[in-house]
Amino acid sequence: MKERAHTHRRRPGRRRMAAALTAALGLTGAALATNVMLQPAGAATAAVPAWPSATGSQAVSKTIEVSGTYDGSLKRFYGSGDLGGGGQDEGQDPIFKLADGATLKNVILGSPAADGVHCSGSCTIQNVWWEDVGEDAASFKGTSTGSVYTVYGGGAKKASDKVFQFNGAGKLVVTKFQVSDFGKLVRSCGNCSKQYKREIIVNDVDITAPGKSLVGINTNYGDTAALRSVRIHGDSSKKIKPCVRYTGNSTGAEPKETGSGPDGTYCRYTASDLSYD
Repeated sequence: MKERAHTHRRRPGRRRMAAALTAALGLTGAALATNVMLQPAGAATAAVPAWPSATGSQAVSKTIEVSGTYDGSLKRFYGSGDLGGGGQDEGQDPIFKLADGATLKNVILGSPAADGVHCSGSCTIQNVWWEDVGEDAASFKGTSTGSVYTVYGGGAKKASDKVFQFNGAGKLVVTKFQVSDFGKLVRSCGNCSKQYKREIIVNDVDITAPGKSLVGINTNYGDTAALRSVRIHGDSSKKIKPCVRYTGNSTGAEPKETGSGPDGTYCRYTASDLSYD
């Protein structure tokens, strides 16, 4: 998984970008997303970060509602009672529900994880780790076109279907995240009763096979997905599809896949934005 280091001198702008990213602990959702700039294609990074060890465990039988900032101090939270399901049933309640503008950070979600995290509006999910994704790791449900959902750091494993479910409106930015053994990293809802135009940015992430696709978007609603500095491990045959296009609907019917790969309009990346080892 070693990356070849660049020997050229970095421009000052990139140093400012790195400083903004690493200063995430002091930023809230909108500010953090504003500073998450797209990495240059092929940017070298260190090896995949190790998963953290839990500092303790806490059973959660009722959704924890968060406004402001919730710092879990890397404790493991897992569902019990009504939140004790770990399957793929639709409509499960989350372990955490974030109000508009809330931040959840330094949390490990164990098993069972129910429906993970719900964001009711703009939110920041920072250094959050899903050991065994339940229905979804996180769902983004804001209704404002100005909503910004920021996932910075952290990782997810064992997502038999989706990691991030994008049901609402606005922009989702996923940066410095890692995922392994998954179905889809991000899916713009293909058949929600209320549909929106959605923008997705996946930047500086590590993807470890097996997996099916990184992003799924609905072209008929004007969705876009930009991929930069994506490192894919264990998929030399390139079975993981980076970006899949669909025709979505609001009737609940299964959306139709219409194509995949970069097209310059909806799936915005080039071959140089992806690396394989």
